[in-house]
Amino acid sequence: GISLVKSLHILYTQEENKKSKAVLLSIYEEVQKGKSFSDVLAQKPGVFPDLFCSMVAAGEASGTLDQILTRISDHFANANKTANKVKGAMVYPIILLVLALAVIVLMFTMILPIFAENMEESDMTALTKAMMAFSDSLVNYWYIYVIVIGIIMLFFWVGQRIPAMKLKMDEMLLKIPKVGALIATIYTGRFARNMSNLYAAGLQMVDCIEKSVSVLGNTYVNKKFEEVVDNIKLGESMSKAIEKTEIFEGMFTSIIYVGEESGTLDTILAKAADYYEEEGDAAIGKLVGMLEPLMIIIMGIGIGLV
Repeated sequence: GISLVKSLHILYTQEENKKSKAVLLSIYEEVQKGKSFSDVLAQKPGVFPDLFCSMVAAGEASGTLDQILTRISDHFANANKTANKVKGAMVYPIILLVLALAVIVLMFTMILPIFAENMEESDMTALTKAMMAFSDSLVNYWYIYVIVIGIIMLFFWVGQRIPAMKLKMDEMLLKIPKVGALIATIYTGRFARNMSNLYAAGLQMVDCIEKSVSVLGNTYVNKKFEEVVDNIKLGESMSKAIEKTEIFEGMFTSIIYVGEESGTLDTILAKAADYYEEEGDAAIGKLVGMLEPLMIIIMGIGIGLV
């Protein structure tokens, strides 16, 4: 029941972070001058997501800003919870990876050279010679390995910035056996949640689709959904257009079809989002679960060979 200007003033006075406080003060002053809340938010690039600005604009237009803000709050709270869950789950595999690499490098640079000094080359098997040669190269030509790793990292870094390469890399990500299906499940949950929120806020179907897909961060999916938008503009149903992309599973497109036929698309998408977000959490758990034994296997092979 408090006015928007007063609410912004309360947020500003309670904020302790200097950067956030400066942003809130700017918003408060602009809104106080008569500018619309959504326009002011849109003029803060890099501060508020496009999805947030669009929903605020829809809330202002429909006079349901309070309800829309509550819906946005729930959405970003859940997204933050998922992100924190992923970060927490990744800690153990990362520690294992660092430990595995450290142990392998230590054994090849510190332990194997000691054995090499006490062995005649004629007594060595082919595997032993290969191991000793690798150990020697690691000790004497370590900079070559550093350069190669640097080039690989640079390749991926550049690949993320060249549209054609990023498109191909994003497509390959979805086609990795098992992993691709798990990632598609995570995308389905995010897409359904964003679509539900935007459609309920009163945005046009095409706008809902474009904004929902853009937050997935996959250029291959974005490219596929350009065709979806074109087909919908030509009069095709959303469920049929999405089914042609073959990105989401058949059950999800069936759910969209039921929502379209019954006129309850926002409600049924919200229920689908609940289901797929739960499946997405399980998918993240599986992806992380795959990494742990992989790290142990890498370490085991290195130590086993020595």
